[in-house]
Amino acid sequence: MPVVVALLNSYSGLAAAATGFVIDNVVLIVSGTLVGAAGFILTMIMCEAMNRSLANVLLGGFGGEASQGPQVEGAEEGRPVNETEAQDTAMLCSYAAQVIVVPGYGMAVAQAQHQVRELAELLDEEGVNVKFAIHPVAGRMPGHMNVLLAEANVPYDQLFEMEEVNSEFAQTDVALVIGANDVVNPAARQDESSPIYGMPILNVDESEQVIVFKRSLRPGYSGIPNELFYNDNTKMFFGDAKESVADLVSEVKAL
Repeated sequence: MPVVVALLNSYSGLAAAATGFVIDNVVLIVSGTLVGAAGFILTMIMCEAMNRSLANVLLGGFGGEASQGPQVEGAEEGRPVNETEAQDTAMLCSYAAQVIVVPGYGMAVAQAQHQVRELAELLDEEGVNVKFAIHPVAGRMPGHMNVLLAEANVPYDQLFEMEEVNSEFAQTDVALVIGANDVVNPAARQDESSPIYGMPILNVDESEQVIVFKRSLRPGYSGIPNELFYNDNTKMFFGDAKESVADLVSEVKAL
């Protein structure tokens, strides 16, 4: 979706430029050309971030069909996952030196951005260094996560792009993955046979502890199981993201 939106933006600029030629309007020609060029550049950046060609995004399939079912359905046989709850997660976050929040489409669907901002404020008051890591293709359009967090009044200086923050995960006590999936899948680095191998991801698996807020273990858009869910340092917080983060906020306040 981010690639398609950027491409449509490019087409709108080209349409404006063509209209400029028809009505002999130089301003419209120039502005339309700039919009078209900017949209195409953004399209190619998005394709690179997904490790796919533009033709593959528009015409090709990707991965398998996401399995259906609630909670842990979709787990690979013989591979258990660690689960957690609000109280334990609150303890981890409150006594951490640094927490990095990784928002994804699941946060947008649950409309949990305001609860996430409240959690970040509480942790900041406790002296925890809180940062937000934004992947280029997180969400369903370019800048989707930035817009949602800005709507919730998250300070801009707490938002970091992937290139800025990736080196900090190794020094991070807790990474909170809220609704993100493919953009944190270690298979992109480790499994050469994976369709997403080579795709730039957020290195959340390098954190000391990873808490994944998710309704189930079902794959994301790619249809590929997420290896992060089965790591020893990962704990799954199952449930609706808004309700789960709200419970976590309550537990942090109670400490």
